[in-house]
Amino acid sequence: MSGALHTVLCDRLGCRYPIVQPAMGWVADARLTAATCNAGGFGFFAGATAEPGTVEQHILHIKAKTDRPFGVNFHMFQPNAEELIAAVIKQKVRAVSYGRGPDAKTIRRLKDAGIICMPTVGAVKHAVKAVELGADIVTVQGGEGGGHTGAVPTSILLPQVLDAVSVPVVASGGIFDGRGLAAALAYGAVGIAMGTRFLMTTDSPVPATTLGRYLAADDPAKIRVSTAVDGLPQRFIENEELRHLEEMNILARLAMSANYMRRFSRQAGLGALAMARLGLKVLSRNDSTFAQTVMAVNLPTLVQRSMVHGNAKEGLLPSGQAAAMIDRLESCDDLIRRIMDEAEARLNSLRALTPAAH
Repeated sequence: MSGALHTVLCDRLGCRYPIVQPAMGWVADARLTAATCNAGGFGFFAGATAEPGTVEQHILHIKAKTDRPFGVNFHMFQPNAEELIAAVIKQKVRAVSYGRGPDAKTIRRLKDAGIICMPTVGAVKHAVKAVELGADIVTVQGGEGGGHTGAVPTSILLPQVLDAVSVPVVASGGIFDGRGLAAALAYGAVGIAMGTRFLMTTDSPVPATTLGRYLAADDPAKIRVSTAVDGLPQRFIENEELRHLEEMNILARLAMSANYMRRFSRQAGLGALAMARLGLKVLSRNDSTFAQTVMAVNLPTLVQRSMVHGNAKEGLLPSGQAAAMIDRLESCDDLIRRIMDEAEARLNSLRALTPAAH
């Protein structure tokens, strides 16, 4: 492989290639994480959706499947946040990814343990703030990306963030092949992260019925942003459940959320007081409104239906617009090898260009 394709990201994370598989709830499990790492990329386990009391077990499961470094994702609003932080420190996990939740004290605790802090951001101001709090590497997700997302496309947001921060930057959002890797490196990024592309692999745990809906999504316009789920903009493949939610009024959605919240509290073993404290924590530290806080429980409940149970009609389908460009499933090994070959071919073509004679 070309030396241009070995970046500081490889050195920092201990991976062979500058390709990151980000954490996706109920998708980035031990198998997918390990498969990514064994193929030369860097995988993040979705610790944010790990049930309380299971985090260290999951980490050990990954270690049994790969001897390569890997990462764990979390957010400070999950009930077992402290359990997860203690586990990643004890097990010497290479990196953690997160949103805007952790404060400087928590980040310092992780860094002091030798763990690389690698948040994902969707706005320039959030990138700057993340670095101020201690981030070692920043992943920038443009508006094309799946799940919670912003309105600025990667082609604009990436150079904005590169100009605003001094730490290495990873590009994400709308990237699915070697051309995207070559373009990201040309912008000045040190690598790429691809959620939807790794979701759509043979190493993904997503049921075949749900993967079929992703493969059938061939129109980027139907992989769209909605605020109907929890009041925040999120990108999904359009389906029956998304249209149903958008037809409901706010009172009906709040009533549905209250029902899901009661179910979540029972599953998590949280009483009314603990749930109230968690809600206040989200309100105070995540710039959320009361309605958004109440509706936040909608997302995991509805995503589980499709990602775990295979109900692609009554569950939600978080996705980047890149799904419209993907027509087959590959193993992580085949995918990463192909991307590296494509990127090197693109970079070699650029090197072959010569100035036109005057």
